[in-house]
Amino acid sequence: MFDPNFTSSFLVALLMGLVSSLHCIGMCGSIIGSLTFSLAPEIRQNKERLFPFILSYNLGRITSYAIAGALAGLLEVLVTLPFGEAHGHRLLQIISALIMAGAGFYIAGWFPRFAYIEKLGIYIWQYLEPYGRKLIPVKTCKNAYLFGMVWGWLPCGLVYSALAITASTGSIFQSSLTMIAFGLGTLPAVMGVGVMISVLARLASSQRFKQIVGLFMISLALLAAFPSLNPMAITSHAKHQLQ
Repeated sequence: MFDPNFTSSFLVALLMGLVSSLHCIGMCGSIIGSLTFSLAPEIRQNKERLFPFILSYNLGRITSYAIAGALAGLLEVLVTLPFGEAHGHRLLQIISALIMAGAGFYIAGWFPRFAYIEKLGIYIWQYLEPYGRKLIPVKTCKNAYLFGMVWGWLPCGLVYSALAITASTGSIFQSSLTMIAFGLGTLPAVMGVGVMISVLARLASSQRFKQIVGLFMISLALLAAFPSLNPMAITSHAKHQLQ
C-alpha cells in the first residue's frame, strides 16, 4: 500500500500536469509543430497515421520526466542525510510547496520573475538540444520517441515545480512514478495540440483562465506543504488506523 505522503504527491502531480499543460501550449505546440511538419505529407494530413507519432513523442517526453524524477529522488536521499530523514523530508516538502506557489503566481501573471528558475536546466539543454535537431525530419515512431526524450529536458519552470514535489516522496521509485503522473496529466492538452491547436491556444491565452489555473496551483502548493489535507491521504491514513 502506498503511504499517505506518496498518494498526496501523486495526486498533486497529476492535477498539476492537467492545469499547467495549457499554459505551456505555446512551447509544446511549436515543438510538436516541428515534429508534424517534418513528417511526410501523407502522414501529417491523415490524423490516424499522425496519432502514433504524436503519442510516441509524448511517451518519450514522459520517459525523460521519469528519469528526472528518479534523479530528484536520489537528490532527496543526499539532502536528508545531514538533517535526518524526518527533518530533511519536511524541509523538502516546504521547499517544494514554495516552488509550486511561485509557479502558481507566475501562471496567473503575478510573479513573472519565476521564469528565472528555468535557467537551472540551461546547461543540460545546451548539451542535448543538438541531438534533438539531428532527429529532424522524423521518419519513424522510434525517432519520434527519441525526439520526445530529448525535448523532455527543455528548461521549464513548471516541470521543475513538479520535480520539487518528487523530491519529497520518500524514494527514488516513488519520485519516478510521481513524474510519470505529472506527464500523464499533461497528455490531454499536449496530445490535443496536434489535432485542435487553435482552440487550445485561444483557451491558453485567456488571462482569466490563467488566473484560475494559478490559484489552483497555489491550492496544490498547500496540499504539498500539508499532505494531511489531501482527501486521498486522509482516507489512506484512516484505513491504516483501522487495520
